Amino acid sequence: MNAGTTGTIWTVEGNFSPSGGRGVNLVLRTVGERTTDLALALAIKHVRPNRVHIVDNVRPFWRAVERMLEIGHGGASHVVFLDADCLILEDLRPFLDANELAYVDCYVQDPFRGRVACGVHITRIDVVERMRRTEPPRDDIRWMLRPESTRRSLALRGVQDSVQYRGAHILHDHFQRYDHIFAKIALRELRSRTEASRPVFEAAIERWGQGADYDVARAAVAHAREHIPPSSPAPEVQKYIESLPDLAHREIGAMNLPERPALTMREVRQAGERIRPTQGRGAERRKVFGVGLPRTGTSSLRMALHLLGHDVAHYPVDQASLNTLARGDGRFPLLDHYDGLADLTTVPCFRELDALHPGAKFILTVRNKRSWLTSLENHWWDRSVSGSPYGEPDSALAAPMGIRRFLQAAVYGCYEFNADRLSRVYDEHVGTVRDYFDGRPDDLLVLDIVGGEGWDKLAPFLGSAAPADPFPHMGLQSQRPDRNHALASHDMATRK
Repeated sequence: MNAGTTGTIWTVEGNFSPSGGRGVNLVLRTVGERTTDLALALAIKHVRPNRVHIVDNVRPFWRAVERMLEIGHGGASHVVFLDADCLILEDLRPFLDANELAYVDCYVQDPFRGRVACGVHITRIDVVERMRRTEPPRDDIRWMLRPESTRRSLALRGVQDSVQYRGAHILHDHFQRYDHIFAKIALRELRSRTEASRPVFEAAIERWGQGADYDVARAAVAHAREHIPPSSPAPEVQKYIESLPDLAHREIGAMNLPERPALTMREVRQAGERIRPTQGRGAERRKVFGVGLPRTGTSSLRMALHLLGHDVAHYPVDQASLNTLARGDGRFPLLDHYDGLADLTTVPCFRELDALHPGAKFILTVRNKRSWLTSLENHWWDRSVSGSPYGEPDSALAAPMGIRRFLQAAVYGCYEFNADRLSRVYDEHVGTVRDYFDGRPDDLLVLDIVGGEGWDKLAPFLGSAAPADPFPHMGLQSQRPDRNHALASHDMATRK
Protein backbone atom coordinates (compact mmCIF):
# COMPACT_ATOMS: atom_id res chain seq x y z
CA MET A 1 0.00 0.00 0.00
CA ASN A 2 1.32 3.42 -0.96
CA ALA A 3 -0.09 6.12 1.27
CA GLY A 4 -0.24 9.71 0.07
CA THR A 5 -1.33 13.06 1.39
CA THR A 6 -4.88 12.17 0.40
CA GLY A 7 -6.25 8.68 -0.08
CA THR A 8 -4.43 5.43 -0.79
CA ILE A 9 -3.57 3.03 -3.59
CA TRP A 10 -3.89 -0.66 -2.76
CA THR A 11 -3.95 -3.99 -4.56
CA VAL A 12 -6.64 -6.67 -4.38
CA GLU A 13 -5.22 -10.10 -3.68
CA GLY A 14 -5.57 -12.73 -6.40
CA ASN A 15 -5.29 -13.29 -10.14
CA PHE A 16 -8.69 -13.38 -11.89
CA SER A 17 -7.54 -13.91 -15.48
CA PRO A 18 -8.67 -16.89 -17.59
CA SER A 19 -6.20 -19.59 -18.54
CA GLY A 20 -4.35 -18.53 -21.68
CA GLY A 21 -5.81 -15.03 -21.56
CA ARG A 22 -3.87 -11.89 -22.29
CA GLY A 23 -2.32 -9.99 -19.39
CA VAL A 24 -4.85 -7.26 -18.56
CA ASN A 25 -4.76 -5.23 -15.35
CA LEU A 26 -7.62 -3.26 -13.82
CA VAL A 27 -7.28 0.10 -12.09
CA LEU A 28 -10.49 1.21 -10.36
CA ARG A 29 -10.69 4.86 -9.28
CA THR A 30 -13.14 5.67 -6.47
CA VAL A 31 -13.98 8.67 -4.31
CA GLY A 32 -16.60 6.77 -2.33
CA GLU A 33 -19.25 6.37 -5.01
CA ARG A 34 -22.36 4.53 -3.94
CA THR A 35 -21.65 1.96 -6.70
CA THR A 36 -17.99 1.27 -5.75
CA ASP A 37 -18.37 -2.25 -4.33
CA LEU A 38 -20.66 -3.45 -7.11
CA ALA A 39 -18.52 -1.77 -9.77
CA LEU A 40 -15.50 -3.70 -8.50
CA ALA A 41 -17.34 -7.03 -8.34
CA LEU A 42 -18.78 -6.62 -11.85
CA ALA A 43 -15.43 -5.53 -13.28
CA ILE A 44 -13.65 -8.56 -11.84
CA LYS A 45 -16.36 -10.77 -13.33
CA HIS A 46 -16.41 -9.19 -16.81
CA VAL A 47 -12.80 -8.06 -17.25
CA ARG A 48 -11.15 -10.99 -15.44
CA PRO A 49 -7.95 -9.06 -14.79
CA ASN A 50 -4.56 -10.40 -13.78
CA ARG A 51 -4.18 -7.73 -11.12
CA VAL A 52 -6.59 -5.23 -9.57
CA HIS A 53 -5.39 -1.91 -8.17
CA ILE A 54 -7.66 0.54 -6.31
CA VAL A 55 -7.07 4.28 -6.36
CA ASP A 56 -9.05 5.10 -3.24
CA ASN A 57 -10.16 8.66 -2.49
CA VAL A 58 -7.10 10.38 -3.97
CA ARG A 59 -8.02 14.02 -4.58
CA PRO A 60 -7.99 16.23 -6.56
CA PHE A 61 -8.35 14.22 -9.75
CA TRP A 62 -5.13 15.47 -11.33
CA ARG A 63 -3.29 14.04 -8.32
CA ALA A 64 -5.16 10.74 -8.70
CA VAL A 65 -3.99 10.56 -12.31
CA GLU A 66 -0.38 11.08 -11.29
CA ARG A 67 -0.61 8.53 -8.49
CA MET A 68 -2.25 5.86 -10.66
CA LEU A 69 0.47 6.26 -13.28
CA GLU A 70 3.01 5.24 -10.63
CA ILE A 71 1.48 1.75 -10.46
CA GLY A 72 3.62 -0.99 -12.00
CA HIS A 73 1.99 -3.33 -14.54
CA GLY A 74 4.72 -5.88 -15.22
CA GLY A 75 3.60 -8.50 -17.76
CA ALA A 76 0.35 -6.75 -18.72
CA SER A 77 -0.29 -5.74 -22.32
CA HIS A 78 -3.25 -3.45 -21.53
CA VAL A 79 -4.75 -1.67 -18.54
CA VAL A 80 -8.47 -1.04 -18.05
CA PHE A 81 -8.93 2.21 -16.14
CA LEU A 82 -12.41 2.14 -14.60
CA ASP A 83 -14.32 4.83 -12.71
CA ALA A 84 -16.38 3.51 -9.80
CA ASP A 85 -19.53 5.03 -11.27
CA CYS A 86 -19.41 2.43 -14.10
CA LEU A 87 -21.27 -0.88 -13.81
CA ILE A 88 -20.08 -3.35 -16.48
CA LEU A 89 -22.89 -5.73 -17.46
CA GLU A 90 -21.31 -7.72 -20.30
CA ASP A 91 -18.24 -9.89 -20.79
CA LEU A 92 -15.41 -7.71 -22.12
CA ARG A 93 -12.78 -10.46 -22.16
CA PRO A 94 -13.22 -11.59 -25.80
CA PHE A 95 -12.59 -8.03 -26.97
CA LEU A 96 -9.73 -7.47 -24.53
CA ASP A 97 -7.97 -10.65 -25.69
CA ALA A 98 -8.28 -9.64 -29.36
CA ASN A 99 -7.72 -5.89 -29.15
CA GLU A 100 -4.36 -4.53 -30.36
CA LEU A 101 -5.32 -0.85 -30.48
CA ALA A 102 -3.36 1.60 -28.36
CA TYR A 103 -6.40 3.21 -26.77
CA VAL A 104 -10.15 2.49 -26.77
CA ASP A 105 -12.88 4.47 -25.00
CA CYS A 106 -16.11 2.62 -24.18
CA TYR A 107 -19.54 4.02 -24.90
CA VAL A 108 -21.81 3.74 -21.85
CA GLN A 109 -25.41 4.53 -20.94
CA ASP A 110 -25.65 7.70 -18.84
CA PRO A 111 -28.95 9.02 -17.36
CA PHE A 112 -27.88 12.65 -17.86
CA ARG A 113 -26.24 12.47 -21.30
CA GLY A 114 -27.47 9.31 -23.01
CA ARG A 115 -24.91 7.28 -24.96
CA VAL A 116 -21.50 8.77 -24.25
CA ALA A 117 -17.88 7.61 -24.20
CA CYS A 118 -16.92 7.87 -20.56
CA GLY A 119 -15.49 6.04 -17.56
CA VAL A 120 -13.91 2.91 -19.08
CA HIS A 121 -10.55 3.43 -20.81
CA ILE A 122 -8.68 0.48 -22.37
CA THR A 123 -5.06 1.56 -22.68
CA ARG A 124 -2.09 -0.33 -24.12
CA ILE A 125 0.87 -0.55 -21.77
CA ASP A 126 3.21 1.49 -23.99
CA VAL A 127 0.72 4.37 -23.86
CA VAL A 128 0.51 4.06 -20.07
CA GLU A 129 4.31 4.36 -19.96
CA ARG A 130 4.21 7.40 -22.26
CA MET A 131 1.58 9.02 -20.04
CA ARG A 132 3.88 8.48 -17.06
CA ARG A 133 6.74 10.25 -18.87
CA THR A 134 4.59 13.10 -20.18
CA GLU A 135 4.64 16.41 -18.36
CA PRO A 136 1.19 18.04 -18.79
CA PRO A 137 0.68 21.76 -19.45
CA ARG A 138 -0.34 22.63 -15.90
CA ASP A 139 -1.26 26.23 -16.69
CA ASP A 140 -3.59 25.16 -19.52
CA ILE A 141 -7.33 25.27 -18.80
CA ARG A 142 -7.80 22.05 -20.78
CA TRP A 143 -5.53 20.18 -18.40
CA MET A 144 -7.39 21.64 -15.40
CA LEU A 145 -10.71 20.42 -16.78
CA ARG A 146 -9.45 17.09 -18.16
CA PRO A 147 -6.15 16.12 -16.52
CA GLU A 148 -6.29 12.49 -17.68
CA SER A 149 -7.41 12.92 -21.29
CA THR A 150 -5.04 15.86 -21.84
CA ARG A 151 -2.09 13.79 -20.70
CA ARG A 152 -3.22 10.81 -22.74
CA SER A 153 -3.67 12.93 -25.88
CA LEU A 154 -0.05 13.97 -25.65
CA ALA A 155 1.06 10.37 -25.09
CA LEU A 156 -0.90 9.13 -28.12
CA ARG A 157 0.63 11.53 -30.61
CA GLY A 158 2.21 9.54 -33.42
CA VAL A 159 1.01 6.25 -31.91
CA GLN A 160 -2.76 6.55 -32.47
CA ASP A 161 -3.96 9.96 -33.55
CA SER A 162 -7.63 8.98 -33.69
CA VAL A 163 -9.44 7.94 -30.52
CA GLN A 164 -11.19 4.60 -30.98
CA TYR A 165 -14.60 3.99 -29.45
CA ARG A 166 -16.54 0.83 -28.76
CA GLY A 167 -19.94 0.36 -27.17
CA ALA A 168 -20.64 -1.97 -24.28
CA HIS A 169 -23.47 -2.70 -21.87
CA ILE A 170 -22.24 -0.40 -19.11
CA LEU A 171 -24.32 1.82 -16.83
CA HIS A 172 -22.62 5.10 -15.98
CA ASP A 173 -23.66 7.54 -13.23
CA HIS A 174 -26.73 5.53 -12.26
CA PHE A 175 -27.58 5.18 -8.53
CA GLN A 176 -25.09 7.85 -7.38
CA ARG A 177 -25.15 9.89 -4.18
CA TYR A 178 -26.68 13.33 -4.58
CA ASP A 179 -23.50 15.21 -3.69
CA HIS A 180 -21.58 13.21 -6.32
CA ILE A 181 -24.21 14.03 -8.94
CA PHE A 182 -23.91 17.72 -8.06
CA ALA A 183 -20.12 17.75 -8.31
CA LYS A 184 -20.03 15.80 -11.59
CA ILE A 185 -22.69 17.85 -13.35
CA ALA A 186 -21.13 21.13 -12.22
CA LEU A 187 -17.84 19.94 -13.73
CA ARG A 188 -19.71 18.82 -16.85
CA GLU A 189 -21.06 22.36 -17.24
CA LEU A 190 -17.50 23.72 -17.17
CA ARG A 191 -16.23 21.08 -19.61
CA SER A 192 -19.02 21.80 -22.07
CA ARG A 193 -17.99 25.38 -22.78
CA THR A 194 -16.69 24.72 -26.28
CA GLU A 195 -18.32 25.26 -29.64
CA ALA A 196 -18.64 21.50 -30.17
CA SER A 197 -19.74 20.50 -26.66
CA ARG A 198 -22.18 23.27 -25.73
CA PRO A 199 -25.09 22.29 -28.05
CA VAL A 200 -24.66 18.62 -27.10
CA PHE A 201 -24.94 19.36 -23.38
CA GLU A 202 -27.86 21.75 -23.88
CA ALA A 203 -29.71 19.07 -25.86
CA ALA A 204 -29.09 16.61 -23.03
CA ILE A 205 -30.45 19.05 -20.43
CA GLU A 206 -33.64 19.45 -22.45
CA ARG A 207 -34.20 15.68 -22.18
CA TRP A 208 -33.85 15.55 -18.39
CA GLY A 209 -36.91 14.24 -16.63
CA GLN A 210 -38.34 14.73 -13.17
CA GLY A 211 -37.05 13.43 -9.86
CA ALA A 212 -34.40 14.19 -7.28
CA ASP A 213 -31.43 13.24 -9.48
CA TYR A 214 -32.43 15.71 -12.17
CA ASP A 215 -33.29 18.42 -9.62
CA VAL A 216 -29.76 18.08 -8.26
CA ALA A 217 -28.29 18.17 -11.76
CA ARG A 218 -30.17 21.36 -12.64
CA ALA A 219 -29.03 22.96 -9.39
CA ALA A 220 -25.42 22.04 -10.22
CA VAL A 221 -25.61 23.62 -13.68
CA ALA A 222 -27.09 26.80 -12.23
CA HIS A 223 -24.42 26.95 -9.52
CA ALA A 224 -21.52 26.54 -11.95
CA ARG A 225 -22.94 29.16 -14.30
CA GLU A 226 -23.47 31.63 -11.47
CA HIS A 227 -20.11 31.22 -9.76
CA ILE A 228 -17.81 30.51 -12.74
CA PRO A 229 -18.82 32.58 -15.77
CA PRO A 230 -17.06 31.79 -19.08
CA SER A 231 -14.69 34.72 -18.59
CA SER A 232 -13.29 33.34 -15.30
CA PRO A 233 -9.48 33.06 -15.20
CA ALA A 234 -7.92 29.61 -15.11
CA PRO A 235 -6.77 29.72 -11.44
CA GLU A 236 -10.32 30.56 -10.37
CA VAL A 237 -11.68 27.62 -12.39
CA GLN A 238 -9.11 25.28 -10.85
CA LYS A 239 -9.96 26.46 -7.33
CA TYR A 240 -13.67 25.86 -7.98
CA ILE A 241 -13.01 22.36 -9.34
CA GLU A 242 -10.93 21.37 -6.34
CA SER A 243 -13.58 22.73 -3.93
CA LEU A 244 -16.45 20.84 -5.60
CA PRO A 245 -16.60 17.88 -3.14
CA ASP A 246 -17.06 20.17 -0.10
CA LEU A 247 -19.21 22.61 -2.02
CA ALA A 248 -21.51 19.83 -3.28
CA HIS A 249 -21.88 18.44 0.25
CA ARG A 250 -23.02 21.84 1.53
CA GLU A 251 -25.41 22.46 -1.36
CA ILE A 252 -27.04 19.05 -1.05
CA GLY A 253 -27.39 19.52 2.71
CA ALA A 254 -29.34 22.69 2.04
CA MET A 255 -31.67 20.82 -0.34
CA ASN A 256 -32.80 18.54 2.52
CA LEU A 257 -32.78 15.34 0.45
CA PRO A 258 -33.04 11.92 2.13
CA GLU A 259 -30.08 9.55 2.31
CA ARG A 260 -30.22 6.68 -0.14
CA PRO A 261 -30.18 3.09 1.12
CA ALA A 262 -27.49 0.56 0.26
CA LEU A 263 -27.52 -0.42 -3.41
CA THR A 264 -28.27 -4.03 -4.35
CA MET A 265 -27.24 -6.11 -7.34
CA ARG A 266 -30.90 -6.78 -8.02
CA GLU A 267 -31.50 -3.05 -8.64
CA VAL A 268 -28.54 -2.98 -11.01
CA ARG A 269 -29.75 -6.01 -12.98
CA GLN A 270 -33.25 -4.57 -13.27
CA ALA A 271 -31.88 -1.28 -14.56
CA GLY A 272 -29.62 -3.15 -16.97
CA GLU A 273 -32.61 -4.99 -18.43
CA ARG A 274 -34.44 -1.70 -18.97
CA ILE A 275 -31.44 0.10 -20.44
CA ARG A 276 -29.87 -2.09 -23.08
CA PRO A 277 -27.65 -1.01 -25.98
CA THR A 278 -28.52 -1.97 -29.53
CA GLN A 279 -28.58 -5.75 -29.72
CA GLY A 280 -25.78 -7.44 -31.59
CA ARG A 281 -22.28 -6.18 -32.18
CA GLY A 282 -19.21 -6.84 -34.27
CA ALA A 283 -19.55 -9.97 -36.39
CA GLU A 284 -23.28 -10.22 -35.58
CA ARG A 285 -24.35 -6.90 -37.10
CA ARG A 286 -24.72 -5.55 -40.61
CA LYS A 287 -21.59 -3.59 -41.40
CA VAL A 288 -21.34 0.12 -42.15
CA PHE A 289 -18.38 1.60 -44.03
CA GLY A 290 -17.45 5.20 -44.65
CA VAL A 291 -15.57 5.46 -47.95
CA GLY A 292 -14.93 9.19 -48.17
CA LEU A 293 -11.49 10.76 -48.35
CA PRO A 294 -10.07 12.57 -45.28
CA ARG A 295 -11.29 16.12 -44.65
CA THR A 296 -14.72 15.33 -46.09
CA GLY A 297 -16.34 14.86 -42.67
CA THR A 298 -15.13 11.34 -41.88
CA SER A 299 -14.67 12.13 -38.16
CA SER A 300 -18.14 13.68 -38.03
CA LEU A 301 -19.55 10.60 -39.74
CA ARG A 302 -17.80 8.34 -37.24
CA MET A 303 -19.32 10.25 -34.30
CA ALA A 304 -22.77 10.28 -35.92
CA LEU A 305 -22.63 6.52 -36.46
CA HIS A 306 -21.73 6.03 -32.82
CA LEU A 307 -24.70 8.14 -31.75
CA LEU A 308 -26.89 5.88 -33.88
CA GLY A 309 -25.42 2.81 -32.16
CA HIS A 310 -22.98 1.68 -34.88
CA ASP A 311 -19.54 1.25 -33.31
CA VAL A 312 -17.13 1.81 -36.17
CA ALA A 313 -13.34 1.99 -35.99
CA HIS A 314 -11.69 5.12 -37.35
CA TYR A 315 -8.21 4.89 -38.86
CA PRO A 316 -6.98 1.83 -36.91
CA VAL A 317 -3.18 1.66 -36.84
CA ASP A 318 -2.58 -1.77 -35.32
CA GLN A 319 -0.30 -4.37 -36.89
CA ALA A 320 -3.20 -6.65 -37.86
CA SER A 321 -4.80 -3.85 -39.91
CA LEU A 322 -1.48 -3.14 -41.61
CA ASN A 323 -1.19 -6.84 -42.50
CA THR A 324 -4.69 -6.75 -43.99
CA LEU A 325 -3.88 -3.72 -46.12
CA ALA A 326 -0.69 -5.40 -47.30
CA ARG A 327 -2.61 -8.54 -48.34
CA GLY A 328 -5.33 -6.46 -49.99
CA ASP A 329 -8.12 -8.88 -49.05
CA GLY A 330 -10.18 -6.62 -46.74
CA ARG A 331 -10.23 -9.21 -43.95
CA PHE A 332 -9.70 -6.90 -40.98
CA PRO A 333 -9.69 -8.89 -37.71
CA LEU A 334 -11.11 -5.95 -35.78
CA LEU A 335 -14.37 -6.32 -37.73
CA ASP A 336 -15.09 -9.31 -35.49
CA HIS A 337 -15.58 -6.74 -32.73
CA TYR A 338 -16.59 -3.56 -34.59
CA ASP A 339 -19.56 -2.68 -36.78
CA GLY A 340 -17.45 -1.21 -39.56
CA LEU A 341 -14.81 1.32 -40.58
CA ALA A 342 -15.18 5.01 -41.42
CA ASP A 343 -11.96 6.47 -42.74
CA LEU A 344 -9.21 6.28 -45.36
CA THR A 345 -8.54 2.62 -44.48
CA THR A 346 -11.55 1.53 -46.54
CA VAL A 347 -10.59 3.34 -49.74
CA PRO A 348 -8.15 0.79 -51.25
CA CYS A 349 -10.41 -2.17 -50.44
CA PHE A 350 -14.06 -1.07 -50.49
CA ARG A 351 -14.83 -3.63 -53.22
CA GLU A 352 -13.42 -6.45 -51.08
CA LEU A 353 -15.38 -5.21 -48.07
CA ASP A 354 -18.55 -5.21 -50.15
CA ALA A 355 -17.93 -8.80 -51.24
CA LEU A 356 -17.08 -9.98 -47.73
CA HIS A 357 -20.07 -8.35 -46.02
CA PRO A 358 -23.32 -8.81 -47.97
CA GLY A 359 -25.91 -6.21 -47.06
CA ALA A 360 -23.34 -3.72 -45.79
CA LYS A 361 -24.07 -0.01 -46.02
CA PHE A 362 -21.53 2.34 -47.62
CA ILE A 363 -21.39 6.11 -47.08
CA LEU A 364 -19.39 8.33 -49.41
CA THR A 365 -18.71 11.70 -47.78
CA VAL A 366 -18.06 14.48 -50.30
CA ARG A 367 -17.19 18.16 -50.15
CA ASN A 368 -16.71 21.16 -52.41
CA LYS A 369 -13.38 20.24 -54.03
CA ARG A 370 -11.71 23.62 -53.66
CA SER A 371 -12.62 23.70 -49.96
CA TRP A 372 -11.39 20.09 -49.63
CA LEU A 373 -8.01 20.89 -51.18
CA THR A 374 -7.54 23.88 -48.87
CA SER A 375 -8.39 21.83 -45.80
CA LEU A 376 -6.21 18.92 -46.90
CA GLU A 377 -3.23 21.19 -47.51
CA ASN A 378 -3.64 22.80 -44.10
CA HIS A 379 -3.55 19.38 -42.45
CA TRP A 380 -0.86 17.81 -44.61
CA TRP A 381 1.71 18.60 -41.87
CA ASP A 382 0.22 15.75 -39.86
CA ARG A 383 0.95 13.19 -42.59
CA SER A 384 4.71 12.81 -42.24
CA VAL A 385 5.96 9.46 -43.54
CA SER A 386 9.61 9.85 -42.52
CA GLY A 387 9.22 8.71 -38.92
CA SER A 388 7.83 10.09 -35.68
CA PRO A 389 6.69 13.70 -36.18
CA TYR A 390 8.22 14.40 -32.77
CA GLY A 391 11.59 12.74 -33.39
CA GLU A 392 11.09 9.89 -30.93
CA PRO A 393 12.23 6.44 -32.13
CA ASP A 394 9.82 3.88 -30.78
CA SER A 395 8.78 0.37 -31.82
CA ALA A 396 5.17 1.37 -31.14
CA LEU A 397 5.40 3.70 -34.15
CA ALA A 398 6.16 0.92 -36.66
CA ALA A 399 2.56 -0.02 -37.46
CA PRO A 400 1.18 3.56 -37.47
CA MET A 401 3.96 4.73 -39.77
CA GLY A 402 3.58 1.67 -42.01
CA ILE A 403 -0.14 2.31 -42.43
CA ARG A 404 0.44 6.00 -43.07
CA ARG A 405 3.01 5.26 -45.79
CA PHE A 406 0.82 2.56 -47.36
CA LEU A 407 -2.33 4.66 -47.51
CA GLN A 408 -0.66 7.78 -48.82
CA ALA A 409 1.01 5.78 -51.58
CA ALA A 410 -2.05 3.65 -52.40
CA VAL A 411 -4.67 6.41 -52.25
CA TYR A 412 -2.85 9.64 -53.08
CA GLY A 413 0.16 8.34 -54.98
CA CYS A 414 2.35 11.04 -53.41
CA TYR A 415 3.97 12.00 -50.12
CA GLU A 416 4.21 15.73 -50.85
CA PHE A 417 1.14 17.91 -51.29
CA ASN A 418 0.38 18.29 -55.00
CA ALA A 419 -2.88 20.12 -55.69
CA ASP A 420 -3.22 19.00 -59.32
CA ARG A 421 -2.65 15.35 -58.54
CA LEU A 422 -4.90 15.40 -55.46
CA SER A 423 -7.65 17.11 -57.43
CA ARG A 424 -7.57 14.18 -59.88
CA VAL A 425 -7.50 11.70 -57.00
CA TYR A 426 -10.64 13.24 -55.53
CA ASP A 427 -12.54 13.16 -58.84
CA GLU A 428 -11.44 9.62 -59.64
CA HIS A 429 -12.32 8.27 -56.21
CA VAL A 430 -15.79 9.84 -56.11
CA GLY A 431 -16.47 8.70 -59.67
CA THR A 432 -15.21 5.16 -59.04
CA VAL A 433 -17.35 4.67 -55.93
CA ARG A 434 -20.45 6.08 -57.62
CA ASP A 435 -19.93 3.88 -60.70
CA TYR A 436 -19.32 0.75 -58.59
CA PHE A 437 -22.59 1.19 -56.67
CA ASP A 438 -24.59 2.40 -59.69
CA GLY A 439 -28.10 0.95 -59.51
CA ARG A 440 -27.71 0.11 -55.79
CA PRO A 441 -29.30 3.12 -54.03
CA ASP A 442 -29.98 1.08 -50.88
CA ASP A 443 -26.27 0.30 -50.48
CA LEU A 444 -24.59 3.70 -51.06
CA LEU A 445 -25.35 7.10 -49.54
CA VAL A 446 -23.53 10.20 -50.80
CA LEU A 447 -23.40 12.67 -47.91
CA ASP A 448 -22.13 16.28 -47.89
CA ILE A 449 -21.67 16.89 -44.17
CA VAL A 450 -19.61 20.03 -44.68
CA GLY A 451 -22.40 21.40 -46.86
CA GLY A 452 -24.99 20.89 -44.11
CA GLU A 453 -26.40 17.40 -44.73
CA GLY A 454 -26.80 15.18 -41.69
CA TRP A 455 -29.45 13.24 -39.81
CA ASP A 456 -32.11 13.90 -42.47
CA LYS A 457 -30.22 11.67 -44.91
CA LEU A 458 -28.09 9.42 -42.70
CA ALA A 459 -30.70 8.16 -40.25
CA PRO A 460 -33.26 6.97 -42.88
CA PHE A 461 -30.47 5.34 -44.90
CA LEU A 462 -29.57 3.22 -41.88
CA GLY A 463 -33.18 2.60 -40.87
CA SER A 464 -32.78 4.59 -37.64
CA ALA A 465 -34.59 7.45 -35.97
CA ALA A 466 -32.60 10.68 -35.83
CA PRO A 467 -31.33 11.31 -32.29
CA ALA A 468 -32.13 14.47 -30.37
CA ASP A 469 -28.44 15.42 -30.30
CA PRO A 470 -27.30 17.90 -32.95
CA PHE A 471 -25.38 16.32 -35.81
CA PRO A 472 -21.69 16.29 -34.82
CA HIS A 473 -19.25 18.45 -36.76
CA MET A 474 -15.73 17.45 -35.78
CA GLY A 475 -12.49 19.04 -36.97
CA LEU A 476 -13.78 20.57 -40.20
CA GLN A 477 -11.99 23.90 -39.79
CA SER A 478 -9.76 24.73 -42.74
CA GLN A 479 -7.20 26.84 -40.87
CA ARG A 480 -3.69 25.51 -40.32
CA PRO A 481 -3.47 23.72 -36.96
CA ASP A 482 -0.87 24.62 -34.38
CA ARG A 483 1.15 22.33 -32.15
CA ASN A 484 -1.82 22.01 -29.79
CA HIS A 485 -3.99 20.58 -32.58
CA ALA A 486 -3.97 17.07 -31.11
CA LEU A 487 -5.22 18.36 -27.77
CA ALA A 488 -7.97 20.45 -29.35
CA SER A 489 -9.12 17.59 -31.57
CA HIS A 490 -9.18 15.19 -28.64
CA ASP A 491 -11.15 17.67 -26.54
CA MET A 492 -13.78 17.88 -29.27
CA ALA A 493 -13.85 14.16 -29.97
CA THR A 494 -14.14 12.75 -26.47
CA ARG A 495 -17.01 14.92 -25.28
CA LYS A 496 -16.24 13.60 -21.80
